[in-house]
Amino acid sequence: MRSLLFTLRLAATSPTRNARTATVLGRLLGIAFLVCLLTGLYSHFLQDPAEWMRFPTRPVWLYQVSQGVHITAGIACIPLLLGKLHAVFPQLFQYPPVRHPVQVLERASIALFIATSVLQLVTGLLNTFQYYPWPFPFRQVHFALSFVIIGSLAIHIAVKLPLITRYWRARDSYDADGAFIEPAGSLDPARAEFTATRELTRRREAEEERVASSTGTAPPRPRGLVGRIVHWIDTAHEGDRDPHRARVSRRGFFGAVGVATGGAVVLTAGQSFTAFEPFNAFAPRQRGIGPNDLPINRTAAAARVLESAMAPDWALTVSNGDRSRSFSADDLTAMTQDEGDLPISCVEGWSQTGRWRGVRLVDLMATVDAPADRRLRFTSLEERGGYRVMLMGSEYATDPATLIALELNGERLSIDHGYPARVIAPGRPGVLQTKWLTTIEVL
Repeated sequence: MRSLLFTLRLAATSPTRNARTATVLGRLLGIAFLVCLLTGLYSHFLQDPAEWMRFPTRPVWLYQVSQGVHITAGIACIPLLLGKLHAVFPQLFQYPPVRHPVQVLERASIALFIATSVLQLVTGLLNTFQYYPWPFPFRQVHFALSFVIIGSLAIHIAVKLPLITRYWRARDSYDADGAFIEPAGSLDPARAEFTATRELTRRREAEEERVASSTGTAPPRPRGLVGRIVHWIDTAHEGDRDPHRARVSRRGFFGAVGVATGGAVVLTAGQSFTAFEPFNAFAPRQRGIGPNDLPINRTAAAARVLESAMAPDWALTVSNGDRSRSFSADDLTAMTQDEGDLPISCVEGWSQTGRWRGVRLVDLMATVDAPADRRLRFTSLEERGGYRVMLMGSEYATDPATLIALELNGERLSIDHGYPARVIAPGRPGVLQTKWLTTIEVL
């Protein structure tokens, strides 16, 4: 087993696989995960706030930017994580696998971090396409995994802090010839034997070359795909002898990771940010495509409201204790109308601004003498769904930009966008902008 692990580690040796590379990619990955955590917590508490929480309603595009950054940073984590795993790959072949108690903690934390990170990123990416092939609830698991990831990452950083500090700067990591400087007092006691094994391999190669030159015949080599793989492995450590002969240079490797990360961001961020819209090749939502020239997530057919929303006796009931009023679609249209540009910003990352027109919520609630410091409860015509009932804090309920929308982009509200009436408020996730309204209650 020891010989096998040494051989595998020798084959995996590369100028791009060292502590400096792991440190550079690790700090970029750490920043990206921290951004995801903070923006994700903001989104979570907007949807499940404590009673004492209050949120800013300005600028109106606050959640649009926050959630766009969350999704974009999450997508950027994928190539960064793959690059990080590439850099530390030889560490899988240490012998013995665990040599002291601290390393047990180190390996357990990194195993937990990798497993949860892969699960978090894959499920998060599929969520942007609204594809859920798993049996667990996405939002709750996504929220819980974020703390597991950050906790295991904190433990890993604490254990590896001496090595991170040692290789934080490039000038302390390589000598004048560009060769990587191994850490003094390495924790790997097998380093000497590993180096000896590598030296034996070099001698074997030199002997094969000598025999070939003296006899005029080359030693037999595997051909085809197997031969190419063997050649790739046999030349993997040439960069250790001469960094300038390295098959993949450090700059080339970092360039590839940078291009992959930048490409993933640029080709998907157009669903969230207008500047990247011309390059939006892979994101699931395109601007301007959908009813009223605006994308949708949940259709009226999926919500099973095609009949109830189109019923001629539909009415919106507004109540404050024992005071209650009902408004038909014509009643709402006859009231003073206001309009404004507000974005629909969905948790899946896409967002688009529309021109909304309807009755200001503050005017509607004044008809039942609603206090300004109370929360409101909105109920949809939907028969089921996690967002059929939505609570709204007083900061949104009293904002003059919050509308009970009847029109979108100059046309009557499409049934898929919430006909006959929906709520639209500044700085709120799209799932909280209740469609197909039936009641509004003061709590």
